[in-house]
Amino acid sequence: MSLGHDSKRGLVLVHTGEERGKSTSAYGVILRMLGRNKSVALIQFLKHESGNWGEIRAFKQLGLEPIKTGDGFTWTSKNIDETQARALHGWRKARAIIISDDYELVVLDEFTYLMDFGWLDATEVINWLQAKKPARLNLLITGRKAPAQLIEYADTVTEMRKVKHAYDSGILARAGIEF
Repeated sequence: MSLGHDSKRGLVLVHTGEERGKSTSAYGVILRMLGRNKSVALIQFLKHESGNWGEIRAFKQLGLEPIKTGDGFTWTSKNIDETQARALHGWRKARAIIISDDYELVVLDEFTYLMDFGWLDATEVINWLQAKKPARLNLLITGRKAPAQLIEYADTVTEMRKVKHAYDSGILARAGIEF
């Protein structure tokens, strides 16, 4: 195979693993795409819709308005049925964005949770993507416990593994570093 083979085909990337950094790494890809004047959509499935963390502020300054469909992390949910309904609504929005063919990168942040929790069937998601994802679209999916079918389908899979973290020494998360 020669270098550049199939260079117009969009890639499917997965950032998974039990440790931190999956979303942050995806945000780096977003910045590179925006820096090259590429069209980007970011759908955040679990983060609270009113969240205004540092990366959200920066994206807004760059003209990217993240779509947040969550009501907070599932372990803090006051109504898991509502959390699930919001996440599935996010998947409906994401499908419309994907098939619009208006973007060169779509990031589905924390999307693996929907499959891990049984809210979506991984095989059905992949079958839909295979049938509907525009050929040029790059798709980046983040979240823990990426299903085996998604890992098999993806072109590139990165697993986050902690070697050492300041939190383990009692140092709390810091603005600008972790949020």
